[in-house]
Amino acid sequence: MNMDAPSSVSIQTSAEPIPSMPEWFGEVALIAHTLTRLSLLSEISERVRFSRKRFGTFEVIDFVVVLMGYAISSEPTLAAYYERLQPFATPFMALFGRERLPHRSTLSRFLAALDQASVEALRSVFLQDALARPGPVEGVGGLWDRQGQRWMVFDLDGTRQAARQRALPQSPDLPPPQRRLQAICAPGYTGRKRGEVVRTRTTLLQAHTHQWLGTFGGAGNADYRGELLRGLAVITAYQAKLNLPRGQALIRLDGQYGNGAIVADLLAAQIPWLMRGKDYGLLDLAQVKERLALPANEQFVHPESGICRDLFECGDLPVTAEGHRSRVIIATHPAGTTASPIGVTRDQRVYELFFTALPALGFTAADVVKLYLHRGSFETVLSDEDREQDSDRWSSYTTYGQETWQILSQWIWNLRQELSQQWQPTSMRLTEFAPPSN
Repeated sequence: MNMDAPSSVSIQTSAEPIPSMPEWFGEVALIAHTLTRLSLLSEISERVRFSRKRFGTFEVIDFVVVLMGYAISSEPTLAAYYERLQPFATPFMALFGRERLPHRSTLSRFLAALDQASVEALRSVFLQDALARPGPVEGVGGLWDRQGQRWMVFDLDGTRQAARQRALPQSPDLPPPQRRLQAICAPGYTGRKRGEVVRTRTTLLQAHTHQWLGTFGGAGNADYRGELLRGLAVITAYQAKLNLPRGQALIRLDGQYGNGAIVADLLAAQIPWLMRGKDYGLLDLAQVKERLALPANEQFVHPESGICRDLFECGDLPVTAEGHRSRVIIATHPAGTTASPIGVTRDQRVYELFFTALPALGFTAADVVKLYLHRGSFETVLSDEDREQDSDRWSSYTTYGQETWQILSQWIWNLRQELSQQWQPTSMRLTEFAPPSN
């Protein structure tokens, strides 16, 4: 090693910060190119109109692309997102053909000022895009019963975001307390989440492709029956797009929907159903008591919990005073040492109800129960959404502002699904619940 002419090292420092490019910026560029190629940006600009003072030169599309970037970034808050985005604001907006990044306070005012007409226009464009490229009929999956008939399965359920509120002083000499979330939240069922008020977001999922088809939010427990009707209209449009009869769609619902009023709505929409029932008064019907006194049709052992259920096929029973009928299956098993969170316990046995319109020749009682319990895959998708995009995080303290954010978040999910399938094509996974009948 020659030490006569050692090399010199020059170190230069500067007080000027040089921010690093966000790791999610590349995906933003990909999504922006896709939105431009599909003419979705122009479609949003033309069909979603909202004008108000104090927005300066900004248009609806400026705020839309900012929220789409927020969904892609997975930053925990809008403040953190803006902090990472600010140094690259100009190239970010240029990717979408825009010039200036709206200030965070301008975005907040825009979301607070939105009305129902503009949100429904955005929802319409989202659904139009979701139905534009579902893929070929043979590529969107399906469920085949024991007679070879194909069914398209959809899952609809609500997710809840709970909010905790500070204890504010209240006395006659103080004005009534004003809370930021009072317009968007209300007291309701919180489940395992801690908080005093909640907002419920009802989501609709195509169970085979995991494509989101709708989101409908409301304060408290929301209008679950009205949101179901909106979901049924989307399912009807999906089936029509694929030229499939609506009678070959199947909607899975949890026990919140398990009463006769929901059965009446589903009969009117002509869409078959599978749901857990909650009208345990049916157990007191004479024909049900007679059926339960006889041996069970089948037994089903849950592969994870090991619970062995006796399954009783009760046929079509009236579930409303008007005579609306549903096929009813009753599952029973011995009660444990702790109270069962599901069903009703009588004489040391737990009784569970299942309502369905599936034909008995195509689905046995065990098939119906297995198919309902397979609804856990929907919970997995919701968990993935929470981890990857967290659509329930607060972006606005107004109903329509939060709804806009959640529509755009679902849109980004669908685009990610579509682009990942183009990048690494994978075949549809097949699951066999039971062998076909001979």
